[in-house]
Amino acid sequence: MKQIVINGQKTLTGTIKISGMKNSAVALIPASVLCDEDTTITNVPEISDKDALLDIIKLLNGTIEEEPRTLKIDSHKIESVTIPENLAKKLRASYYFMGALLGRKKHVEIFFPGGCNIGERKIDFHLKGFQALGATIEQENDKYIIHAEKLKGNTIYLDFASVGATINIMLAATKAEGTTIIHNAAKEPDIINVATFLNNMGAKISGAGTSTIKIKGVNYLHKASIEVIPDRIEAGTYLILGSLIGQNLRIENIIKKHLKSLILNLKKAGVQLKVHQHSIEVSAAKNLKAINIKTLVYPGFVTDWGQPMSVLLTQCKGTSIFEETIYENRMGHVGYLNRMGANIKVNNQIATIEGPTPLHGSQVIATDLRAGAALVIAGLIAEGTTTIDNIEYILRGYEQIIEKLTNVGANIKIIDIK
Repeated sequence: MKQIVINGQKTLTGTIKISGMKNSAVALIPASVLCDEDTTITNVPEISDKDALLDIIKLLNGTIEEEPRTLKIDSHKIESVTIPENLAKKLRASYYFMGALLGRKKHVEIFFPGGCNIGERKIDFHLKGFQALGATIEQENDKYIIHAEKLKGNTIYLDFASVGATINIMLAATKAEGTTIIHNAAKEPDIINVATFLNNMGAKISGAGTSTIKIKGVNYLHKASIEVIPDRIEAGTYLILGSLIGQNLRIENIIKKHLKSLILNLKKAGVQLKVHQHSIEVSAAKNLKAINIKTLVYPGFVTDWGQPMSVLLTQCKGTSIFEETIYENRMGHVGYLNRMGANIKVNNQIATIEGPTPLHGSQVIATDLRAGAALVIAGLIAEGTTTIDNIEYILRGYEQIIEKLTNVGANIKIIDIK
């Protein structure tokens, strides 16, 4: 068992380079099994979610050549075998093998996906999309069996602009007969990254990044490559941290339009940012002002920034409101922030935060990936020592987080405990 140990209140200065985007990489890797040849994915973050997906690729008879941040995946001999519970449960993104294998082999058997416990996150929209393309779905206890004699394009309306459902339907429709149109599609940058990858293979997808995506089915996908886009969630996490304890902290390798809603809200709170084309420089703000945050689908304020941002709100003067509208279980970190000295009251998915309150080190537990990131931020600004358990959640999504923070002056380490 491992813990993160932080001795707080060390000023952070220097440069943090942002890695490839977790949410994009975990969709691109399953997408590779649609290819009839081999694919190369570059700028892949070294995170545990990547390793879990590669284990599934190997199970499906794919072969992998791995170099630092680069994957070459040969999908010539992909087979649709049952993806067992111990692999599927490791991460939410295992469900992308549903769309990819359905498109490639017209058959998939997979146990329920896992991931962070941040809400029900039902996959009804995914399944309805597969059915609209002609698939039948059986559920045997905790396993889905999805089969189609053939897939046929259709017009699909999503009740909610789900990123996962948009990508999964797009994967399945890529090799369907005819044309599929997805209305109320999610617009996140990772969807554009996946669509570009598929188009590089010879798919015919248009409209990615808008609310209407059109997919003309093809029979064959050839060799292709793709670069994972920079991780806007990681960039946002470090920008929030720099707003609290940075001194000319430079966040490098960003796409600034992906950070627009965060930049706007940080400025509203009184943070001074120097925004460049591919980097942002940030220093700790002296007099943060209370603001209200409401998470929304992209291009709104991203749900994955909500928990880290709630830590900044504890240091703002006045009453701030943090409202989570996407998932119903995003408040698992609040009790631990209160233990550290915060003054937060939660009613359903709305947190009322009074500030500023000094934070002090404590023993806390990461309840999910972004809650873990929030606790890292809290520990770094707190007086004294903070220990974080369940750090596997954090390592799922932040490449070299200890090294990156240590390099800019943080006193943070991972220790083994019995």
